Amino acid sequence: MTDTPGWASPGSAPSDGQNPGVSGPADPAGRPGPAPSADQPEQPGQTPQGPGPKWSDQQPPPGRWSAPTGPGQAPPPPPPGPGWGAPPPGGPGGPGGYGGPGGHGGWGNPWGGPPPAAKPGVIPLRPLGVGEILDGAVSTMRAYWRTVLGISLTVAVLTEIVVVLLQGLVLDSAGTAALGDPSASLDELSRAMGDALLGSGVVFVISLIGTVIATALLTSVTSRAVLGKPVTAGEAWRDARPQVARLFGLICLLMLIAGGVAAVGVLPGIVVTAAGGTGAGVALLVLGALGAAVCALWLMIRFSLASPALMLEKQGIAKALSRSVKLVRGAWWRVFGIQLLAAVIANVVASIIIIPFTLLAAAVSDDGMGTFLTSGGDFGWTFLVVSGIGSVIGSMITMPITAGVTVLLYIDQRIRREALDLELARAAGVQGYGPTGPGATPGS
Repeated sequence: MTDTPGWASPGSAPSDGQNPGVSGPADPAGRPGPAPSADQPEQPGQTPQGPGPKWSDQQPPPGRWSAPTGPGQAPPPPPPGPGWGAPPPGGPGGPGGYGGPGGHGGWGNPWGGPPPAAKPGVIPLRPLGVGEILDGAVSTMRAYWRTVLGISLTVAVLTEIVVVLLQGLVLDSAGTAALGDPSASLDELSRAMGDALLGSGVVFVISLIGTVIATALLTSVTSRAVLGKPVTAGEAWRDARPQVARLFGLICLLMLIAGGVAAVGVLPGIVVTAAGGTGAGVALLVLGALGAAVCALWLMIRFSLASPALMLEKQGIAKALSRSVKLVRGAWWRVFGIQLLAAVIANVVASIIIIPFTLLAAAVSDDGMGTFLTSGGDFGWTFLVVSGIGSVIGSMITMPITAGVTVLLYIDQRIRREALDLELARAAGVQGYGPTGPGATPGS
């Protein structure tokens, strides 16, 4: 076994100058030694040196070596249990032992394997499993619920107010009524489709702005939660504010990359279709769309850790993208699986909340449920307000989960590749964790 600080190889010789009482190989009591010389007479009460007639009578049975005892002499203590050396002072939880402040730098656990990782906050400082990443995101929301829910609720309310006002006042749904009219002409359908896409695009941009702000603030909160340090919404905003503009630029760049890949994929099919090859054009269009989707997904996963890298490392956009590529390299499927699982959980939770509110909004609206099914998007204020309340509650719960999973996945990849756990332990004030001597560097 390779020796590491705080551990001792079984059977290793004690170092020079070892203090008395330190565990190490010891001679069994009563071992025959050199006979006393003529000028050194035997002392009274001293065990005879060398084999004698009485020694064989007190010889213990094989395999249970112990010192011989005489009348009035207390029996020796029982041998220690399986392990290496003596337990640390104070037991497993004492100083330098398991659970004590010594952590990795203290005594190794002679009874149960390697020392446990320090856990100053919501996650243990070691490579994480999928369940621990999800649990860490939920634990952050539970332990810092005032800050987390306050941030997500504020962002969700402001975003939904703007969306409802735009849908009710600016984005007139009458322009999209032709989508539900079987007798509408091609021009009316095209105009209605354009209005619907415009409205959806405006709503998406507003929602994106709210998501960016919430992600920036929740990234700061989650990073403090890993260290076990409290944080307020004001502190999170002061920490995240210098990087918010760059985060907007990063997200817009990622959207442009995805849109450019999609355009390149479908352009050949559109050209062939416009040239008159309908069958071949449609087939090429479908194949191009599928290839573009796969390529865009591959790129988005490779860049998925750029947001926490930009926020926590205070990097620029290009450097954050390159950091994400480096961290995801060799772990694409793992990152993809965890991100997909988090997205599925968030969407299921949001649907459980939003669908009942949508049905309730349709039932209490002026035109009832029948109009909801046949209106083609023409909803009144009652429907918009009630369904908006459901959207706020759903966003308030799901935004911390998705943001927390992304941040913890970033931290996990850095622990696996760069030994970030040592730096986090020092930042959290864990005593004796990892190398702390002169010349020790973070991530070493």
